[in-house]
Amino acid sequence: MTDHRELLAELRAAVRGEVDFTTTARALTTMDASNYRRVPLGVVAPRDADDVAAALSVCRTYGVPVVPRGGGTSIAGQATGTGVVLDFTRHMNRLLSLDPQARTAVVQPGLVLDRLQEAAAPHGLRFGPDPSTHSRCTLGGMIGNNSCGSHSVAWGTTADSVRELAVVTPRGDRLRPGRGWAGAPAGLRDLVDGELARLRTAFPDLPRRISGYAVDALLPERGADVARSFCGSEGTLGVLTEAVVDLVRAPGARALAVLAYADESGAAEAAAGLLEHGPLTVEGMAADLVPAAADLPRGGAWLFVETGGDTEAEARARAETIVRAADVVDALVVTDPARQRALWRVREDASGTATRMPDGAEAWPGWEDCAVPPARLGAYLRDFRSLMADHGLRGTPYGHFGDGCVHVRIDFDLLTGPGVARFRRFSEDLADLVVAHGGSLSGEHGDGRARAELLPRMYGAETVALFERVKAVWDPDDLLNPGMLVRPAPLDTGLRFSVLPREPVDVAFGYPADGGDFSAAVRRCVGVAKCRTTSVSGSAVMCPSFRATGEERHSTRGRARLLHEMLAGELVTDGWRSTEVRDALDLCLSCKGCRSDCPVEVDMATYKAEFLHHHYAGRRRPAAHYAMGWLPVWLGWVARTRSAGAVNALASVGPLADVAKRLGGIAREREIPRVAGETFTRWWRRRGGPSGEGKPVVLWPDTFTEHLSPSVGRAAVRVLEAAGLRVVLPPTLRPGSRPVGDARSRSALSLLTARRGRVCCGLTYISTGQLDRARAVLRRTLDLLEPVLATDAPLVVLEPSCAAALRTDVPELLHDDPRAARLAARVLTFAEALERHAPDWAPPVLDRPVTGQTHCHQHAVLGDAPDRGLRAAAGLTGELAGGCCGLAGNFGFEEGHYEVSRACAEDRLLPSVREAPEDAVVLADGFSCRTQLEQLTGVRGRHLAEVLAAALEK
Repeated sequence: MTDHRELLAELRAAVRGEVDFTTTARALTTMDASNYRRVPLGVVAPRDADDVAAALSVCRTYGVPVVPRGGGTSIAGQATGTGVVLDFTRHMNRLLSLDPQARTAVVQPGLVLDRLQEAAAPHGLRFGPDPSTHSRCTLGGMIGNNSCGSHSVAWGTTADSVRELAVVTPRGDRLRPGRGWAGAPAGLRDLVDGELARLRTAFPDLPRRISGYAVDALLPERGADVARSFCGSEGTLGVLTEAVVDLVRAPGARALAVLAYADESGAAEAAAGLLEHGPLTVEGMAADLVPAAADLPRGGAWLFVETGGDTEAEARARAETIVRAADVVDALVVTDPARQRALWRVREDASGTATRMPDGAEAWPGWEDCAVPPARLGAYLRDFRSLMADHGLRGTPYGHFGDGCVHVRIDFDLLTGPGVARFRRFSEDLADLVVAHGGSLSGEHGDGRARAELLPRMYGAETVALFERVKAVWDPDDLLNPGMLVRPAPLDTGLRFSVLPREPVDVAFGYPADGGDFSAAVRRCVGVAKCRTTSVSGSAVMCPSFRATGEERHSTRGRARLLHEMLAGELVTDGWRSTEVRDALDLCLSCKGCRSDCPVEVDMATYKAEFLHHHYAGRRRPAAHYAMGWLPVWLGWVARTRSAGAVNALASVGPLADVAKRLGGIAREREIPRVAGETFTRWWRRRGGPSGEGKPVVLWPDTFTEHLSPSVGRAAVRVLEAAGLRVVLPPTLRPGSRPVGDARSRSALSLLTARRGRVCCGLTYISTGQLDRARAVLRRTLDLLEPVLATDAPLVVLEPSCAAALRTDVPELLHDDPRAARLAARVLTFAEALERHAPDWAPPVLDRPVTGQTHCHQHAVLGDAPDRGLRAAAGLTGELAGGCCGLAGNFGFEEGHYEVSRACAEDRLLPSVREAPEDAVVLADGFSCRTQLEQLTGVRGRHLAEVLAAALEK
């Protein structure tokens, strides 16, 4: 038995990169994007090829397997292992050179595909293959899986773009695989020379044949291409340290023809006939995977056919030629790049959205990417659907129809014995069906754990035995990724769900989308790793802490993996008391970006609040939880004692402020915000309360507007009244023995027994995981609001984070109180209130550009279409940045978070403000966003209500 302490010591002595055998590092790499789970001994992040060779030498000495890993988005389980994982994303992630004349690039295995595309684009070049995970998959992983992507009908698979490789073998040899037997290990040529007849007859001729080893690439008539035969070997033959890849000329312009058909069989049958027109893509998907709001032509299934040209007119003409040649229900041709990107996002997110059936049932990979000859795709899909029906299963096919490759997530029951048994029977039957249609078990993602056991059905026992001999030539000690491709474990073992608890976990939130089951909520993360993108565009938010740190544990996926292991209890053994989970969640900003940007809507902000609630139950919390979690209480005391002036004066004295920050767990770099001398509600009473006779709207006096930014509330009142609405505030009397109910009861007894209170959304308590306190505050709020809920008056909430909490957190936390859902349904943002209840009102026209940032909670929960409309009507032109400001309520104020908070602001917000025209209006509806801007740049951002109110005064 291996002494792991000795192994760890030897690796640390031999390798200059990081060697991490901690529970966190192991938990983060137990899974990829597949159904499988294997627990490694540890993770090594090599700095160069010498480190790779050193790690292999140590592991060979100890007989410990080695698994190379890139972005961890493999769907068949090949990026997991029980030994040492080599993580190439940390250091070996560079573009070493790019030669525009030769159209080649030299890359390291950990380089993310999008970084190569960005470097090639100024030269009019690109790397041809582009999987939907292009923003986070690595070139090493693409070579290991022979990845393809949507443009394979034009530019082929990764193997078609590989010229030469640098590989370290398990026994330490440095090889340069290429054409003409270059870089072949000893014995490989002799093996091939003895099997020429088999190599010429046993391999189906398909554009997407990924299954097994590509030994036929070593045939003399195919150039004896060792590099090509290495592609798709899933990390089992050698460890890639460098690659020379070919680039292709990118078209100067593109058009996207979206062709609509009655169903996916119709789309599939039409796909092959379009190839003669030379399209760049022929992608298919059905209505089940399309959001209702997607701007697609009418139909039940669609082909996304992209064309290229030197000019937009040329690309459009080619697309229109395809539309005329296609027999379609309807069609759409798009040349605007932004609209094309929006449509492509619908297709790229399918790998995540497909994990939920229309009724919310879970669906899983496993038969994700079979491929058949394109001309047989329609017939195959009909047989495939019939087979699913025979097994009582459901799934929605989509994928690369032009290459005959189908992706599908199926609603397997992988939680029970009978369900797993049906998974096996279906897998065996489907393998036979694919082979009957002349296809390949894998058309893109490799065989891995999911399909390798079934390779004899496709190739026969003798060819599979040949694969074993190839593996033995390259890796005689079976050191690299054992159990992949050859001598595999059964496909129904090692499933990642088998370790999760079978009984529901006792939790505070309701998790309505997951049947109240926290385990099901955690299972949502399927590992497609959209949260691991290093840059985002448009209004996207997820995941700011990963972009700031680059560390897997600070990504949404990483945190979900740790929660999975916490529930499993095998690796993370402390349950809710786990320090590993706590530390990973510490840098979660609770921005809720994952709730909208993650294809499966993982809601890490809720999971974090849930975890903190249990983690600190019965224990003393961090000081910041008391200082900022109870902010409504402290500010209420300041208001009641009228001590704002004194508090501000004390906070301006450096030594006193330092002591206060240290006691409150506040970052020393932060300034303590000034408390307003007059609260919003005190101003409201001074002005005499409501005025006007229009439709009443209830303006929510959130903690930030009330105590820290009352100018926003005053401005909102000015604008709403100008729009003809009658502004009122929520009740502040809570009945004692029984509800007042209709807001008209004013008997002396009812007033004497009533208790004063203030409405509160509970945000600060929720974000710090003080859920018992949050529930108490929210029940008090619901009691106060009963008279309001008895009417049809809307609740207008100015602070986006408070509006998001009321709309989503409150009904999920008080899932047993029907009043919570009624409250959530009443919540409107400032712009929504004007759009719905003053549709004929025209705001003042400013004719100025805007800059700033859409609040992360606005993007994730509320939506910003009404805000865009209101800005446009006011002549405020331009787009706001996405991302997160980095302050995010209490997060950026907490001790230890300042650097990450600042890095998040530098990601999108601060550059957008610096680059804006001098006359730009800086918009920031959130108090946190305005505070971050002011503290980091000295720039004062304003709420949209303030901007419009100021214009009304002119």
